[in-house]
Amino acid sequence: MRAILIRAIPVLLAAAAALGIVFWLRAGPGAVIEERLPVPSTRPVEKEEVAWPGQFAKSGAEVPDLAGSWPCFRGPGHDGISHEETPLVRSCGPEGPKPLWSVPVGIGYGAAAVRNGRVYILDYDEARQADTLRCLSLADGKELWRRWYRIPIASSHGITRTIPAVVEPYVVTMGPKCHVMCADSGDGEFLWGLDLVKEYGTTVPQWYTGQCPLIDAGRAILAPAGKDVLMVGIDLATGKPVWTAPNRHGWKMTHSSVIPMDFNDHHMYVYCGSGGVVGVAGYDGDNYKAGDILWEREDWRVNFASVPSPVPIGDGRILLSGGYGTGSMMIHLKEEGGRITSEVVWRLEKSKEFGSEQQTPVFFNGHIFAVLPGDAGALAGQMICLDLDGRHVWTSGPQHRFGLGPYMIADGMILAMDDNGRLTLAEASSVAFKPLAEAQVLDGHETWGPMALAGGRLIVRDLQHMVCLDLRKEPGDGK
Repeated sequence: MRAILIRAIPVLLAAAAALGIVFWLRAGPGAVIEERLPVPSTRPVEKEEVAWPGQFAKSGAEVPDLAGSWPCFRGPGHDGISHEETPLVRSCGPEGPKPLWSVPVGIGYGAAAVRNGRVYILDYDEARQADTLRCLSLADGKELWRRWYRIPIASSHGITRTIPAVVEPYVVTMGPKCHVMCADSGDGEFLWGLDLVKEYGTTVPQWYTGQCPLIDAGRAILAPAGKDVLMVGIDLATGKPVWTAPNRHGWKMTHSSVIPMDFNDHHMYVYCGSGGVVGVAGYDGDNYKAGDILWEREDWRVNFASVPSPVPIGDGRILLSGGYGTGSMMIHLKEEGGRITSEVVWRLEKSKEFGSEQQTPVFFNGHIFAVLPGDAGALAGQMICLDLDGRHVWTSGPQHRFGLGPYMIADGMILAMDDNGRLTLAEASSVAFKPLAEAQVLDGHETWGPMALAGGRLIVRDLQHMVCLDLRKEPGDGK
């Protein structure tokens, strides 16, 4: 008995210390912004509802209204391409592009959105146990304000995975446990909040939410994939649903995001749920209304984790890709008598033929650019260029592997990051892989968060740091 009591003493002391920390955290912070982003603890997670509007702090720092915009996941065109005309450098020394600023972030892969000289990131403050929307200055990384709400979350291979969506005067976030928040993009004022689990019966995906919110036509487009509702359009001004799409087959939420697409006279939202892929009407039509299912397929499933989003290719074609042996599929929409159907153009069922484990492929100049998944054999982690018939044009070779890192296209170049923070600039060529420059830009671990580029400023992150790099080409610089 005495031995049991002796062994229990450390447990009781630890419990008392933890209780003291809880009371201290609930006492509330001051009005001044302070960093609280340490590594996560292993304390058990409580079940707790979010108390909207949460808490708020601001710094009073000034923010220059710099040019450039990357307002959401995959950028303004929802395609992973920067359409800005800012000339970018094509070479750099071993030290890499000039770093403009760096800030610590909570562990995870949640990345930046940029608009009007402001950088938005949904972070996780482990000390406060709070989803935290941070607004930084694009010029120098200084924090302008932050708004947070307490929700206990334990790390499950990182915590954050999403990117805010911004359009004046709104910024919309989706937290790891499916909490959606809308705030004023300028001053951070709370506008509305929504718990998808409570409201729609959403099942939080393994490794938490990876779906990034979409803003389109004054609405937040979300795919809760709950008991009855697959997708919903939320009015940004009121936080109320304008339309809902039925979850006819009981699909669950995946890590994939909703992508807008136009086909003929139809504006739709394409989403890969747990049981297939679907196109949902965005507007009322002649024989349907917003929220109606226009088409669906149940033969596209990524059994382990569906992460890449659909890629509209044009002319009604959509590329679907996955990892874990899923491969890829190109489908083609057709319309007859007002009814939309889809057919398979080609399917590559082996990862070494074509697939994507985590990042979403980029369609550029008639070709598809991506990184092959880890189960692609000798080609694993290599970048690939694919033609629209599903044929390999080139791969980057064994000396250029990128793992699960992000990539995008800007100023005619591929910008690609490997797992460990090494940035590669290469020509976006459909002839061969043509690297231009390489540099270690992060002392990184799991540099998987998508990149953002605004006005020649590239924002990248690893597991715990976010860095802004200057990729602008100096006037008269021939490089």
